[in-house]
Amino acid sequence: MSAKKILMITGDFTEDYETMVPFQTLLAMGHSVDAVCPGKKAGESVATCIHDFEGDQTYSEKRGHNFTLNATFADIDATSYDALVIPGGRAPEYLRLDADVLAAVKHFMEAGKPVAAVCHGAQILTAARVIEGRTVSAYPACRPEVEMAGATYADIAIDSAVTDGNLVTAPAWPAHPAWLSQFNSVLSADASRAAA
Repeated sequence: MSAKKILMITGDFTEDYETMVPFQTLLAMGHSVDAVCPGKKAGESVATCIHDFEGDQTYSEKRGHNFTLNATFADIDATSYDALVIPGGRAPEYLRLDADVLAAVKHFMEAGKPVAAVCHGAQILTAARVIEGRTVSAYPACRPEVEMAGATYADIAIDSAVTDGNLVTAPAWPAHPAWLSQFNSVLSADASRAAA
């Protein structure tokens, strides 16, 4: 498969693993990944948080690393990218309020380009109104939003992922092996279609 140009939209208090792991994995696979955040420039960083499952009724949250952005959101042109990654954490709560973020997400979904979202990343998909009629996984607390957006919520194991056409979603970071494997399959299929 030829290298893809991938956009990652993230923000402050993105989930640490859900940002760092796909970013590094996709780079290791030979793809280029531009990590951006509205209102920030290349070289600046976003604060991350670590969500863990420690037996409480919901996840716990701890401060994570600083994640350095390598591109500037204001300079991107979504049409020049082959695929999109949307990490979870708390960042999607406010990123979904940004009209430019939603416009970018709509571009990828309407063009049928590969899109991977994990955990609370589904909040951006629901706000962009691009998942009606699709099957979507997300952190269980996002289930009402997914269903209100007209999608079928995939109630799967926390270490599983689901693919619906160009869209690959998963409930949380324990699903990284399944999520990234399925995303790679969608990227490969997209490359095959482009070559045909």
